[in-house]
Amino acid sequence: MATFKHISSKNADYGAAEQYLTFEHDEFTMKPTLDKNGQIVPRTGYLISSLNCGEEDFAIACMRSNLKYGKNQKREDVKSHHYIISFDPRDALDKGLTVDRAQALGEQFCKTHFPGHQALVCTHPDGHNHSGNIHVHIVINSLRIAEVPLLPYMERPADTREGCKHRCTDAAMEYFKAEVMEMCHRENLYQIDLLHGSKNRVTEREYWAKRKGQAALDKENASQAATGELPKQTKFETGKEKLRRTIRAALSSAVSFEDFSGKLLQQGVTVKESRGRLSYLTPDRTKPITARKLGDDFDRAAVLEALTINAQNAARAAEKPTPKQEYPRSIKDRLQRGKAAINAPKQDSVQRMVDREAKRAEGKGIGCDRWAAVHNLKQMAATMSVYEESGFSSPEELEAALAAASAELNSVHAKLKAVESTLREKKDLQKQLLAYIKTKSARDGLKAQKTEKARRNYREKHESDFIIAEAATRFFKAQGIQKLPSSKALQAEVEQLTREKNSLYNEYREKRERTKELQTVKSNIDQILHREPERGKGRENER
Repeated sequence: MATFKHISSKNADYGAAEQYLTFEHDEFTMKPTLDKNGQIVPRTGYLISSLNCGEEDFAIACMRSNLKYGKNQKREDVKSHHYIISFDPRDALDKGLTVDRAQALGEQFCKTHFPGHQALVCTHPDGHNHSGNIHVHIVINSLRIAEVPLLPYMERPADTREGCKHRCTDAAMEYFKAEVMEMCHRENLYQIDLLHGSKNRVTEREYWAKRKGQAALDKENASQAATGELPKQTKFETGKEKLRRTIRAALSSAVSFEDFSGKLLQQGVTVKESRGRLSYLTPDRTKPITARKLGDDFDRAAVLEALTINAQNAARAAEKPTPKQEYPRSIKDRLQRGKAAINAPKQDSVQRMVDREAKRAEGKGIGCDRWAAVHNLKQMAATMSVYEESGFSSPEELEAALAAASAELNSVHAKLKAVESTLREKKDLQKQLLAYIKTKSARDGLKAQKTEKARRNYREKHESDFIIAEAATRFFKAQGIQKLPSSKALQAEVEQLTREKNSLYNEYREKRERTKELQTVKSNIDQILHREPERGKGRENER
């Protein structure tokens, strides 16, 4: 899934950002990597471009602009903002994402959301941990060198003015994350909901602490292995990871908050509640760790919900009599039942069976035929497992289930398209509304003119503003809008529609995978029973 991250920098050396993007750096020390001759090693396979820099380098253009407007001259000033869009590693294999395509998406994102800023856009083909994820770096000068339109994340008039600085607020980050989700949905890339918290919230500091700790542990284990000693620990855990594991272990069996607190206290962890928020104090710390820093699974609402479920399950277990356990009648039955349980294939491993006769007709050799025979046996077992677990008793029931799944898929797809259409309309309205609001000063100035000549001269002087205002007015009339909505209410509506669209998209993907699975099972059943597939129904529901 695509993620979005922001880093602000007070480094006055703008060239350091370009050097980091174009040359390899040590992931722990952040120093340039040197070869055997002491020369820095350039990166390979990347793409880089600059925006709003003219014919000059990014660093020179930024320093020239800072001197022109008298900004970014103090040590404590934020000189640049660094945004990173990291795509899912599966996007390259499943969705055909390339470095060129990611670079184009990054440049368009920068032009749309950071207009008027000098910027570097660089795409790397792989992450520093070799995860295979394509990611885009967007580095912008904090100073704005041109007047820009009022964008939805901007809160003050200064956010649009030339010579003022970019502000990355919480509202701006929420807006950028929503736009990244929208971009991934539009480009059919893997994506999760970035607008809500995560079950395990891992900060940048914790991530690097884990990486450095794991590297030190691997080095220590290697030295022990050289002397013939067995390592006691192979996986490094941070203090927060240990705390999460301890909390989850206590939460899995506790039925009340007092029981939960007691189980944690046995492990040396004290849980505190203050103003409706939980915090956890470990023996090695003097300051407790808040649930917000651990993840959404550890806040008060999630803990109370888990405790309620545990209490309900315990009550049901106490009311329900224990069923009499049945044992296999013979050792042979017991072994066969255990073997069947071990060899039972997973549902998501079902694949289409190969038509061996067609492959032979194509001239495939005996090796391919042997592979197809083994493959078909495996898929036959997997197909029958899904067939039985789904409760089908005849191929007709399978066809009915496939038809129902296809209908549900089409229904969710229709809802998704409707929400996308509404969201598009709201965004068009938002664009026109923001443009109209920006012309308020010009429209108020026209009302202040006393004579017709003064009004005519004023309109000529601010002609562009009145053209924008009239275009927006025509749009409002065409849409039948009598009273303009507030920009904040409209932005909240856009965010709500974005969340609804994201939820529907995830549901659509689940329905699509289920439909594909049933289509595969039906195809395999038809081949097993030597039934002729119905023409025109092979892939009609695959999108």
